Amino acid sequence: MSEPEKAPAAQNAENSARLKHAGEAIQRLTTIMARLRDPDRGCPWDLEQDFASIAPYTIEEAYEVADAIERDDLDALCDELGDLQLQVVFHARMAEEAGAFALSDVIRGIADKMVRRHPHVFGGDEEDTSKSPDWEAIKAEERAAEGQAGALDGVARALPALLRAQKLQKRAAGTGFDWPDASGPRAKVDEEIAELDDARNESQIIEEMGDLLFAIVNWARHLGIDAEAALRQANAKFERRFAAIESAGGSGFAALSLEEKEALWQAVKR
Repeated sequence: MSEPEKAPAAQNAENSARLKHAGEAIQRLTTIMARLRDPDRGCPWDLEQDFASIAPYTIEEAYEVADAIERDDLDALCDELGDLQLQVVFHARMAEEAGAFALSDVIRGIADKMVRRHPHVFGGDEEDTSKSPDWEAIKAEERAAEGQAGALDGVARALPALLRAQKLQKRAAGTGFDWPDASGPRAKVDEEIAELDDARNESQIIEEMGDLLFAIVNWARHLGIDAEAALRQANAKFERRFAAIESAGGSGFAALSLEEKEALWQAVKR
């Protein structure tokens, strides 16, 4: 047998070994979680948790995964992905106890979804895998099958506000309800600033500030910018610069005048 003929067999054997090890690792984790939730021998803290109490941890772990990626720290990414996987196993275990679904249903469901959403890969040999499918059309079909008739149905309410605004706008744009170019949302930003300036009470100020933020997200979307990522970047920049002026100001930083702090800020920026 020639070397080229051996390579696929060797690759298949390697893939099978990896899948076996992954399966064993997931089984160990599910066994540990089952023990933690055992009514007689489990952990009191784990036993008193429910979906709602665990949800904030799930969100937090997802952000810690994103943070590890942003810092390009692969060791931390491995650790944080494990923490996130624990959240999946935890929710699945509680659902299994309630007789709703099990971890195998979760994995089977996402596997089916990936096949369904990649007809260009799994649709047969005649498919052209170089062309991406119409993701939004496929998702729309899925929503319709689940009884979600509206274009905005299914956009998770727990998403960060900027990210949810972006998704809502993208869904609406898919129906043709959108500005033709970035000049529309840019003008809307000016309009919302003027309305915010004219607001006369707290309720109006809150409403107009929300409208302004929504308009800025829309402008960012038309410029091809992820508003959530852009704000995270701005947060990180502010943290770096503020830490620098704190360090430059020393122990007496808090007592410095605003003018002195601003001078340090400008020096750091330079």
